[in-house]
Amino acid sequence: MENDNNRRNLTTEPREPTRPCLSRRTVLGLAGAFGVAAPLATVTVARALTALKSAPLPDELCRTAMPREGLSGPPRALTLAWNATSVCTAAAPVAKERGVFAKHNLDVNFINFGGSTEQLLEAIATGKADAGIGMALRWLKPLEQGFDVRITAGVHGGCIRLLGSKAANITSLESLRDKTIAISDQASPAKNLCSIAFAKKGIDPVRDVDWRQYPADLLALAVEKGEAHALTDNDPRTYLWLKSGKLNEVMTNLSGGFADRICCVLAIRGSLIRGEPAAAGALTRSVLEAGDMVARNPADAAAAYSAYGGTGSLDDLGAMLESHTHHNHPIGAELKRQIVLYADELKEVNVLKRSTDPTKFAERVYVDVLS
Repeated sequence: MENDNNRRNLTTEPREPTRPCLSRRTVLGLAGAFGVAAPLATVTVARALTALKSAPLPDELCRTAMPREGLSGPPRALTLAWNATSVCTAAAPVAKERGVFAKHNLDVNFINFGGSTEQLLEAIATGKADAGIGMALRWLKPLEQGFDVRITAGVHGGCIRLLGSKAANITSLESLRDKTIAISDQASPAKNLCSIAFAKKGIDPVRDVDWRQYPADLLALAVEKGEAHALTDNDPRTYLWLKSGKLNEVMTNLSGGFADRICCVLAIRGSLIRGEPAAAGALTRSVLEAGDMVARNPADAAAAYSAYGGTGSLDDLGAMLESHTHHNHPIGAELKRQIVLYADELKEVNVLKRSTDPTKFAERVYVDVLS
């Protein structure tokens, strides 16, 4: 673990968070409710938000902006586990470097964790770390096993990509029937996402697709050499490989019915939630506020994240963050709805147990710490 005291100081004056944590679907629905009349094809989220800026919003949509009693006493020291190579975790360094954690009286240190998800969740459950940010489609399976770790918020969507070989004319899911896809591991969230997408198209992700495992950094080389017809992984690798011009973007986790889904979540150890709910709430609120900052100013977020070793130029990192949906970080009923959807889909592709009840599962793994 790196010494945070030795990091380059990028702190600037903390900025206030944007008002709500709204998905595009929610914004457009509210726009209609408040009389923002325009054809849906021409109403952008930005215009809807502008029209709604002065309108009262339902309480459950504004929890990150509502005043809360702060943590008293000295800053509460917490440890957050993350993967510093994953640009999708940028809200964490933004919260640290731009003073959001400090504003909520938190002293958060990072553990750069590169082990298995099961080891990470065990570390959180046993108090070796207090919380972690990771990908829902990787975490839901081990959470099914009963770790004392609870999801408290969605963080964003949009960092998984399926890229097809231009040479092999791979442009759609259908074109990958009986083809080979390079993956970094057999339980990767990218593989799980694509398996769900294949199943929705009537393509059996077990019988009709050959998943071939390679070291993560060699996925594009496997396609270039013709050993695979496509690859699937997450940013920053996939963004940079796509930029090379040799691959087609077949889908992302914002394609089609996934447009409003989140891919990454914040989870906190159960004992902290039960024993110090105010600290759990402060940590969750900090990450969501930082997510709003990433969405508003991806270039600044790229600068904060790059100090922790992010791969790619500042321009590339900023473009990646802008392509993600850091404004979309659901909590409450909406997050539980998404967990139910994912759980049901993961059952269909034989990742979760057939006996798992998606609704009960969502109730068990999610907890609202912002009420």
